[in-house]
Amino acid sequence: MRSFNLINSLLISAITASILAVTSAQASGVVNVYSARKEALIKPLLDQFSNTTGIKVNLITGKADALLKRLQVEGSATPADLFITVDAGRLHRAKEAGVLKPVSVPLLEETIPKELRDEAGYWYGLTLRARPIIYAKDRVTPSDLSTYEALAEAQWGGRLCLRSSQSVYNQSLVAATIDALGASKTQSWMEGMVKNLAKAPSGGDTDQLKAVAAGVCDVTIVNTYYLARMINSSKQADQSVASQLAVFWPNQNGSGGLGRGAHFNVSGAGFTKYGKHPKQAQALLEYLASESAQAWYAEINNEYPVVEGVEVSSALKGFGAYKMDSIDLEILGQNNRQAVQLMDRAGWR
Repeated sequence: MRSFNLINSLLISAITASILAVTSAQASGVVNVYSARKEALIKPLLDQFSNTTGIKVNLITGKADALLKRLQVEGSATPADLFITVDAGRLHRAKEAGVLKPVSVPLLEETIPKELRDEAGYWYGLTLRARPIIYAKDRVTPSDLSTYEALAEAQWGGRLCLRSSQSVYNQSLVAATIDALGASKTQSWMEGMVKNLAKAPSGGDTDQLKAVAAGVCDVTIVNTYYLARMINSSKQADQSVASQLAVFWPNQNGSGGLGRGAHFNVSGAGFTKYGKHPKQAQALLEYLASESAQAWYAEINNEYPVVEGVEVSSALKGFGAYKMDSIDLEILGQNNRQAVQLMDRAGWR
């Protein structure tokens, strides 16, 4: 895990001071947010922001693609000031669709690593989500595993479950692999995984976890917060599933792309092109990158902070240390079209 950095600690304090300085003069203002994150996963933070600053937040939630389409249709008439969504691929789509504008926010540029934000300031990552290998503890040992690419080997025949190729999470994993290994090797890897599937791709990440626990397959690839959610669930059935599973961090060793580290992505936000409340929008975005907001995401949503020095949840600590792929996440969006094409050619449905 990334270590605590005193400079970043001071910058976090500077963010808080900046928010208070900016918003004290805007206490009667508003900021309008379109969010692809579910209301329960963001509204508590927005309420805290309003309580702290006096700025009212008007929140509209919905599916990511539907909100992007809405921004396009509304054009200059849109009330939205910020667009919040998940996955760098979707953030790139919003940028390419022309609904975002580049904004330089010095505090965010200093605290959020450059690979986790758009170079020109079209979007900023707010949380990290890891997508490692999850395996059945009673049927797989860690020594059986090594890389994402090794899941294409014959030993995993009939033992692999995957979400469909329509999942943007999988598309971004493939986009990162293209950057690391090239298109030809990436397609061969996917063809091997398709041959090893225990069942046709279906369902979401939680369904893959349940399939592994039920013995339908032995390994899968999912975002860690789904497993953490089951670990912390009040439902005995969820806890039972989680108790049978463990996390393996792939691509931790080796030369070239094979040692690139585990795949991570972000949730993030960008300033809308026609936003009417830029100061309030900037204050909110800075708040979402503050120590208190990052700590809330880490503890409640079980996502990894983008700001160094913020503690992760006990569930995430239990998943162990890792090396993260340091790819510039903007590349995930740039490679998305090719990733989808290669997934189709490989027969990943």
